[in-house]
Amino acid sequence: MTYLAKPTLHHPSLTKNRVGFTRRDYEGKISTLCAGCGHDSISAAIIQACWELDVEPHRVAKLSGIGCSSKTPDYFLGNSHGFNTVHGRMPSVLTGAYLANRELIYLGVSGDGDSASIGLGQFAHVMRRGVNMTYIVENNGVYGLTKGQFSATADKGSKSKRGQVNNDAPLDLVTLALVMGATFVGRGFSGDKTQLVPLIKAALAHQGAAVIDVLSPCLAFNNHTGSTKSYDYVREHNEAVNRLDFWPQREEITAEYGEGEVTEVRQHDGSVVRLRKLHADYDPTDRIRAMSYIQEHAARGEVVTGLLYLDVDSADLHEQLGTVDAPLNTLGAAELCPGSAALEQINASLR
Repeated sequence: MTYLAKPTLHHPSLTKNRVGFTRRDYEGKISTLCAGCGHDSISAAIIQACWELDVEPHRVAKLSGIGCSSKTPDYFLGNSHGFNTVHGRMPSVLTGAYLANRELIYLGVSGDGDSASIGLGQFAHVMRRGVNMTYIVENNGVYGLTKGQFSATADKGSKSKRGQVNNDAPLDLVTLALVMGATFVGRGFSGDKTQLVPLIKAALAHQGAAVIDVLSPCLAFNNHTGSTKSYDYVREHNEAVNRLDFWPQREEITAEYGEGEVTEVRQHDGSVVRLRKLHADYDPTDRIRAMSYIQEHAARGEVVTGLLYLDVDSADLHEQLGTVDAPLNTLGAAELCPGSAALEQINASLR
């Protein structure tokens, strides 16, 4: 059923962005997920973010693994590049693609089962290497494709739909991303588009490894009383540390805030992230404090959301490796294999 295409007819009055596309041009095929699934709300947020950023769809490469979440790239950016990898291996394939062609915008979409279990090592290494990507985890705490077993992110003490209690400690991907060196870390809620869209826009503009853990309730298996990933629980326990506003470099900043209420951060490309502080003691540029804050509130049963950490001096993998500016996939045989004399010169420089 995932092959169903949407009608191509567009109303002539639809608003176009700076590159001449309507919001409909950023959509994909008809979703076959359960009605009301949080993942569809995330797809809608990605569509809105890319449309507002004036991203040309053909400049995006979207990659995913296996699971309900990894089906979603079929439902947005239908005119972009796409690759559905094997279970948990999306980061490695994306890293290879990024090394070959640095000119594309890389978007990785995964789930808590795909990233926190079989793909945990992949997740950790893509963060520490600083691959220039936006990594979105659609986190529902269960394996939705295999009837709702607990995933590694399920909170200890939470109950399954059948009443089973999870006795294992949860794996927090946000904390792990901070430990492994991610330079942009956020957490959102699929039911809060106002917060999620600016987060995605800021992540796409970030130079380096950007990860957003999005709590996305599974209506079929994890939206009941006793679940800590349900719509009701997240809404009642959402502890937002800030509200995000994002401006690309080309746009004038017009919003006004009271003195002392806003933290302004300028990213590599000149874009501006403005954080409206909801908690006076929270500093999104302090990695250690961010980890402590997340764990302190988790102990109270609260879910911390917002932009949790941002490193404005981040460097990506190409910069660290010192590769040439031209995409490697555009180089010819002479450049890629310069011969034995060049190899001997390189070896001599290392002696």
